[in-house]
Amino acid sequence: MLINDLLARTRAHEERINAAFQRVVARGWFVLGPEVAQFEHSFATYLGLTHCVSVANGTDAIELGLRAVGVGKGNMVATVANAGMYSTTAILAIGAEPCFMDVSPDTHNVTLAEVERVISLGVKAVVVTHLYGRAADKIEEIARACKAAGVMLFEDCAQAHGAQISGHKVGSFGDASSFSFYPTKNLGALGDGGAIATDSDEVAAVVRSLRQYGWSQKYHVDRANARNSRLDEMQAAVLSEFLPLLDAANARRREIAQRYVNTIKHSKVSLPSWAGADYVAHLFVIRCPERDALRTHLRDLDIAADVHYPLPDHRQPVFNGVYAAVSLPITEVLVGEILTLPCYPEMTDEQVDLVANGINAWAA
Repeated sequence: MLINDLLARTRAHEERINAAFQRVVARGWFVLGPEVAQFEHSFATYLGLTHCVSVANGTDAIELGLRAVGVGKGNMVATVANAGMYSTTAILAIGAEPCFMDVSPDTHNVTLAEVERVISLGVKAVVVTHLYGRAADKIEEIARACKAAGVMLFEDCAQAHGAQISGHKVGSFGDASSFSFYPTKNLGALGDGGAIATDSDEVAAVVRSLRQYGWSQKYHVDRANARNSRLDEMQAAVLSEFLPLLDAANARRREIAQRYVNTIKHSKVSLPSWAGADYVAHLFVIRCPERDALRTHLRDLDIAADVHYPLPDHRQPVFNGVYAAVSLPITEVLVGEILTLPCYPEMTDEQVDLVANGINAWAA
């Protein structure tokens, strides 16, 4: 069994996908055209925001979004270290300095206390990652703390399309937010894609310039540190077809997650918990002190399992020990215990039970 069966999704929505492609081909407009404009408008409306500016991928969305809210070379930017190096990569690309935060052992998301700690250190911005599809449970308090301190709040929502707290979607609490539309995401394209969402006219205008060479008008480059980072019309058309299906797909993901919780009964396996719409089950991540043995057991049953993510950012070899003195005790324990099980909307109940019963049969 695959960790995520993308072929099952494309087969289930073949008619929609073909209709999207045919619209684009018939029009003959392939970059920054009406499909992009329509998707940007629809997704901004879905989030309850004024602007959505699409770009080529989710990592560009973080970098260009941070630049647009004022982060520059030498600034200190806070981020978690358990989210695959994506925000850290964007911070480094700007020439800023990452300041790493630890996470909650229960939610795997940053805590309010950690945000308050890094604010006291003088960070320019805080990146809050809504990891595994779970909204950071103190995001409202975090937003208030950042605003009071004059610190920019940037939300990384790459794994949390549609998650909400107090009736508000993630991505709408900070000064700006980023999304990825990589094919495995809850709202995924058939290739790379990303977006920055914001209520700020100024931030949106800066991002629109940064994504296309720094132009103020065609061939007039007024803004530095820009690039070519554009969502193409094909991917925008596909995303417009998938967006109306997102909430139902998220509900199915939660059903699968709840079935896992109801069925997995193993003394060495800890299961995630959530309150409701705050979780969209992008990944279903369990904890096990003998993770590698369990993963091998599942592999022997032809069940895929993965680790998101095996090495925290501050221990990545690219840093050559620069952050050796940084201690993130919870993050460092989690990386040795986390294991991702298959969880995608096209899974059948029988497939979910196969995974759960395989875990229950493990003789640890």
